[in-house]
Amino acid sequence: MLFEEKVVIVTGGGQGIGEAIAKDYSSEGARIVIADKNEKTGMDTVEDLRKNGGEAIFCLTDLTKPMDISNMITTTKKEFGRIDVLVNNAGISKWKSLYELEVEEWDSILNTNLRSVFLCSREAAKVMRYNGGGSIVNISSTRALMSEPDSESYAASKGGIIALTHALSNSLAGDNIRVNCISPGWIETGSFNKITDTEHLQHPAGRVGRPDDVAKACLYLSRSDNDFMTGTNLIIDGGMTRKMIYE
Repeated sequence: MLFEEKVVIVTGGGQGIGEAIAKDYSSEGARIVIADKNEKTGMDTVEDLRKNGGEAIFCLTDLTKPMDISNMITTTKKEFGRIDVLVNNAGISKWKSLYELEVEEWDSILNTNLRSVFLCSREAAKVMRYNGGGSIVNISSTRALMSEPDSESYAASKGGIIALTHALSNSLAGDNIRVNCISPGWIETGSFNKITDTEHLQHPAGRVGRPDDVAKACLYLSRSDNDFMTGTNLIIDGGMTRKMIYE
């Protein structure tokens, strides 16, 4: 039980990658806080964790609202008394021509994906440093490193997460708080039956990613005995960013 009695917050933990992350931490003994703006999926995840013997609570959180973030931290501290791991997983995307993208849409994506990582990390660190330290894992994307058309707002937010990660890792080092980042590639959160063999086999690893691939990386980066890991960006993409492709 690598995380027995540890307290882990997972933003966007109600479904997809966040749900897998929460379940993997719970299986290793962690007490889980699911922070999500979707109450139904968040509570469903909490109930699943409890049915499997885990300890978990749900905190309704809109990450574009600083007061919601403060409430998430206060609720966690009140319920569990500490914070050991924060996984900044929540994010949204919009593919839209730069000629048509509204400033409100840009702000929504940057505030949800990037500003929330700063605010959540800062507020969690205020608690972590009095517990002797902790670990923050930010979920970026390989789209921070490579792009398709009409992805400016999403790419900017995910690139910002990588930069913010190495800045935070230096600022929080004196408080014994490690900060790392994961950049997933194609992670299938639905059914693998929808993916063709060609789509699987274009990856050097021979398949598209699964949510648990990201979850296992989170556990690795936040283990207390991995205290030499900080400021890094771990790419989980089946080798696609290392594959030369010509059309």
